[in-house]
Amino acid sequence: MVATAAAAPALADTGRTTGPAAAETTAELPAVDVSTALTNGVEQSADATQTAALRLELRTQAQEAAEDARKDAAKAKKEAEARAAAEERARERAAARAAEREELSTASSSSDAAPAAETPAAAPAASGSVGTVLDFLNAQVGKAYVMGATGPSSYDCSGLTQAAFRTVGVELPRTAAEQSTAGTPVSVSDVQPGDLVFWGGTGSAYHVAVYIGDGKYLDAANPSKGVVIQEMSYYMPTSAVRVL
Repeated sequence: MVATAAAAPALADTGRTTGPAAAETTAELPAVDVSTALTNGVEQSADATQTAALRLELRTQAQEAAEDARKDAAKAKKEAEARAAAEERARERAAARAAEREELSTASSSSDAAPAAETPAAAPAASGSVGTVLDFLNAQVGKAYVMGATGPSSYDCSGLTQAAFRTVGVELPRTAAEQSTAGTPVSVSDVQPGDLVFWGGTGSAYHVAVYIGDGKYLDAANPSKGVVIQEMSYYMPTSAVRVL
């Protein structure tokens, strides 16, 4: 009994509690729901993954939209440039036709114009050489282009060819349209020096020149150029006739 009584205070000094008091202390600790915590963590991770995927998809769509817009802009620019080029060519053709019509209306009143032929010459006879024609033409290079003029100081396109062939006794009609029906038609790919080359259809040509060989022609081009020698590849004719 003495030993038991001595032990009791020792237990009290250690701060330990046994019996009902210990049970009450244990009951006061909070309970932790492990499964709920794990579930919440998984849901948060899934939400973050979904958000990242959505951002990536939106960024990809934006990049694709920007690329489509760039392609559309490039296509629109190319189409606009093609339309502008076509319109410029149409304006040039219209200006050439207008110049030829003006040439017809002013030819009869030009101070140095030769008498116009009443009807086209179907096949004028050759009475001279190609060399004579080419020599005459080369001597006119550098002279001015004047609508309705037939020389000797200035020419328009058909006035120059008419004057050149007159040096060998061949009287060509006055206008490019009429001259395109004179002589024997030949292919543009088979032209020889001295052949007349035209732009526009037979009977409706609006410009004429003389092929001088080596892929070149000589013509009274326009007011800015005057009488010049040019490459066939620069402005390819559409038809040709041979009169010598």
